[in-house]
Amino acid sequence: MSEQEFRSIYKQYHKKLCYFLNYYTHDEQAIEEVVQDVFVYLWKESDNLNITYLKTYLYSSARNRMLNYLRNEHTRTIILERWAQMELEERQAQDCIDRAEFFLLLQDTIEALPPKCREIFLMSRDERKTYKEIAEEKGISVKTVEAQMGIALKRIREKMLSSYKEGGDIFVFLLTLL
Repeated sequence: MSEQEFRSIYKQYHKKLCYFLNYYTHDEQAIEEVVQDVFVYLWKESDNLNITYLKTYLYSSARNRMLNYLRNEHTRTIILERWAQMELEERQAQDCIDRAEFFLLLQDTIEALPPKCREIFLMSRDERKTYKEIAEEKGISVKTVEAQMGIALKRIREKMLSSYKEGGDIFVFLLTLL
C-alpha cells in the first residue's frame, strides 16, 4: 500500500470509525487511541494482510480492539478498586493501632502526673466538671485549679508530642482535644 493510498483511507475512515466506536464508549481518548492502533497496524502490516473488503476489515478491527481495550480497562479498574480497598483497610487497621497506642501513652502520662494535678485533670476531663465546681469540691481557689490544669496539659502535650514527633494528623487532632 502506498503512502498516498493510506492517507486516502485514513482521511475517508478516521472520523467514521471514531463515530462508530462512540457506541461502545464515550471516552474520546480511548476511541482515538483504538482508531490510531487500527491505522498503525494497517500501515505496518499492509503487505502481509489479505483484505478483501477494506470497510469491513476496518470496522471489525476497530470493534475488536475497542472490546479488548474495554475488557482490559475493566480488569484494570477491578484490580485498582481491590488495591484501593486493601490500602483503605490497612490504613484503618493502622489508625486503630495508632489510636490504641496514643490512648495507652496518654493514660500512662496522666498516671505519671503529680497526684493533685492528676486528680484535678481527671475531674475536669472525665467527670466534666467546671473549674469552679472543682475548686468548690476541693476547697481551693479557681486560680489553683487553672494552674494545676495548665501544668497537666503542658506535661501531657510535651510527652505526647515528644513521643510522636513524626506522628500523623490523628495525634495533632487528638492533642487539640486536651
